[in-house]
Amino acid sequence: MLSEKVANTFDGRLIFLMLSILLNVFFNALTVSTNMGSAVWTASAVNLAHLFNLSLGNTLFLEGVIVAIVNLILLGQFDYFRLFRNLIFIVPYSYLLAWFKQLFFAMGIPFLPIGWPFVLDLVGLTGVAVAVSLYQRANVVLHPNDDLPFILRFRFLHGSPCWSQWDSNIPPIAIIVVTAILTHQLFAVNIGTILNFVMQGYIIGWADQHIFPQLHHHLDFKSTLH
Repeated sequence: MLSEKVANTFDGRLIFLMLSILLNVFFNALTVSTNMGSAVWTASAVNLAHLFNLSLGNTLFLEGVIVAIVNLILLGQFDYFRLFRNLIFIVPYSYLLAWFKQLFFAMGIPFLPIGWPFVLDLVGLTGVAVAVSLYQRANVVLHPNDDLPFILRFRFLHGSPCWSQWDSNIPPIAIIVVTAILTHQLFAVNIGTILNFVMQGYIIGWADQHIFPQLHHHLDFKSTLH
């Protein structure tokens, strides 16, 4: 296990970043394949992909670009470096997630007896929250969808992981509602989506304290924390 000193060096943070990207795409794809409900942002992208007849990878990429620009507006400055870092994350995330989803479908995950998809969905949602905790703390590059609650958490909400997650989920929920009205269908939305909305902030806060606790939060903007 990395020591506290090594974990918080740039090289240590890169290790946690790479680990968290793999965890995030793996577990997010798992939730999509179970059909028991994905993370809220992922579910919004799945529904947009069906609405516009786009691939999931391209939809995740385009959605991420839009959210990255919104994040810069919240920060009150057009930080080209931050935008570049967000885009670096989007590319491998978007297309790796789509690849893992195809792999899980080929493995027959959607066709397992009903109890197993639910269990796997819970595992996936927990894994996603742990991954978010790791790369938010490392803060080398962030997916824009997770940079949004990160900015809200430390700039506006006094470090609360729960309120930041709830507030940042308002846009994807609106997307899901609008696409459902237009298509009369819901995709990747189920009990797991509700659990993700309610519990992800709590799991992130728990992971901050218990999963590689030697890794600290590295902020790159003015925080409301004192």
